[in-house]
Order: sequence, then C-alpha cells, then structure tokens
Amino acid sequence: MKDATSEPTTFSHVKPADTDFKDGGLRGFFQYRDLGIAEATHGKVVAHLVRASSPPSNGTGWHRHVADFHIVIMTKGWAKFMYEDKVTLVEAGDVVHQRPGIVHYLFDYSPDMEYLEVVGPADFGTVDAEGPCAVPPVTPWK
Repeated sequence: MKDATSEPTTFSHVKPADTDFKDGGLRGFFQYRDLGIAEATHGKVVAHLVRASSPPSNGTGWHRHVADFHIVIMTKGWAKFMYEDKVTLVEAGDVVHQRPGIVHYLFDYSPDMEYLEVVGPADFGTVDAEGPCAVPPVTPWK
C-alpha cells in the first residue's frame, strides 16, 4: 500500500451499478460492496456496504479491531451486538461509533440486514479476543 499520509485524496463517485456485492470479505456469512473510498483516500479510510448472505450460526466471535476510527450505520434490518458485556440492538437508521479496541461480537441479524461500515485506516486489523460474558442465542430465520 502507498503511504497514506503523503498523497492527497481524490474525488470518487460510485453508483450502485459500478460495484457488486461480493463474497470473500472479513466474514464468510456476509457480502461486501466496495465503495471506492480506500482507493480515493490512498488507504486512509475504507467504506463498504455489508449485507447478510446466510443465517447467523456462530456470529463473528469475540474480537476487536486495530483501527483509529470505526462506525457502523445500519441501513436495513437489524443486528444484535455484544459490546463488551452489553447487548446492543442496532436497527435501520442507527449509528454506532466503535471506539478503538472495544471488544465486541455480532451474534444475530435479520435476513435483510445491511450496514455501511467506515473504518480508518483501510487496512485495519481484526484480532480475536476473550469475551467478558456469554452471548445470548440467535433468532432463527423463518
């Protein structure tokens, strides 16, 4: 990757027909649609749409991200997260700022779940973590 601090960002305009949802992102049970922001910012920030592609089973597992900035904006449906020891229902229209290093677990979501995720830097890391508590059961899709 290029040095993210040395190059100015560029203009970017991505239409829905420009990129498709694809498998192969961080989680195998989600699909990701790249919005061109990582390229436009030379790796300073990544933005992608994430949607459910199969029912929840084990969820994401307890983890934390190595990032300076991370927000999730739920655009459709809902998801249930554990943020440390607290269950948090995130519904369409909600915005979550995940402070750097917060231990969390996405464990349940609706079939129509879709969210915008914005993270900096673009090549943020994900580290498995020990959870502080048990995770509630998932809601089966009907």
